[in-house]
Amino acid sequence: MNAHDRRAFLSITAAAAAQGLVIRSTWGSPAKDIRLGLFIDAGKNPEAAIARVHELGFPTCQAATEDFDPELARRLRAAADRNGIEVTALSSLGPGKHVWDFYEGPLTIGVVPAQTRRTRIDHMKRASDFAKLCGVPALHSHAGFIPENPNDPVYKDTVAALKEIAAHCKANGQIFLYETGQESPVTLLRTIQDVGLDNQFVNLDTANLILYGKGNPMDALDVIGHLVRGIHAKDGLFPTDPRRLGKEVPIGEGKADFPRLIPRLRELGYRGAMTIEREISGPRQIEDIKKSKLYLEKLLG
Repeated sequence: MNAHDRRAFLSITAAAAAQGLVIRSTWGSPAKDIRLGLFIDAGKNPEAAIARVHELGFPTCQAATEDFDPELARRLRAAADRNGIEVTALSSLGPGKHVWDFYEGPLTIGVVPAQTRRTRIDHMKRASDFAKLCGVPALHSHAGFIPENPNDPVYKDTVAALKEIAAHCKANGQIFLYETGQESPVTLLRTIQDVGLDNQFVNLDTANLILYGKGNPMDALDVIGHLVRGIHAKDGLFPTDPRRLGKEVPIGEGKADFPRLIPRLRELGYRGAMTIEREISGPRQIEDIKKSKLYLEKLLG
C-alpha cells in the first residue's frame, strides 16, 4: 500500500476491518469466482480485526503485521477459523521509514535502498515463517522503486535480494506477491523473469499504477495479467504534482474502471480475492468500505 498515513490506516482497520492474509488455496476447493475481502492490521488484536471482517460480511482478508510472535500467529489462525474467514495473504514491509512520494520513496521503500536492504530481506524471511505458522500461503510486499533500466547496478542487487526472499517463501510452500505501483508493468515482468523462480506472482493494486503515474490496471493486465494472484480494490487519480502521488478516492470515483476491469480479470481466469483497501482513517473509512462493497458486489453479480 502507498498512503502517506499507512500506519493510521492499519491502526483503524485493525479495529474496524480486515483484508485477508494470502490465498488459502490449501484450505479448501478452488473458488468458483472472485470473492471480496478487506485489508486489516493483525498485529495488535487479531481477534477484533478478524471479527470485524466477519461483521462487515467479507469472506476473505489480507492481514498486515510487523510482529512475528508465534503466539500472535496462533491467535490469528484461530480467529480466522472461528469466524470462517479466508486469510489470503500476509503483508509486511520491514523496519525503517517508508515515505510514499516520488522523492524520498525511492530512498526508503522496499529492498531497493541499499542501507536497509539486508535488514528487510531478513525481516521478510521471518514474515514468511510467520505466515507458515498461520497457514497462509502467500507473502505480500512492496519491492520498492525497481530501476526501469536493467543495466543499472541497483537493478542487479534488487533482483538478488528478491530472489533470496522468494526462495525462502518457496521453501515454505508459499508464493510471493509483488505489489504494483512503483515500477511499470514491463519492469515488474522483467524483474520476475530475472529472479527466475516459479512462485512469484502479482498483487494488482488497481489504484497504485494510477497514483504513481505508471499506467492503468486495464492496460497492465495485458502485460502481467497472467501473473495476478491477488488484488487490492482501490481507486485513484493520476498525479498532477510531480513531487507527490496522485490522490486516492473512493472506488468508482477514480480512473480504475472496475466495470471493465472485472470482466477482463474473469477472461484471464482470475478467481482469487479482491481485497478492498481505503487509505484514510476515521469513520469515513468504514463508510467508504461499505459503499465499495455494495458497488463491487453489483459488478460481480
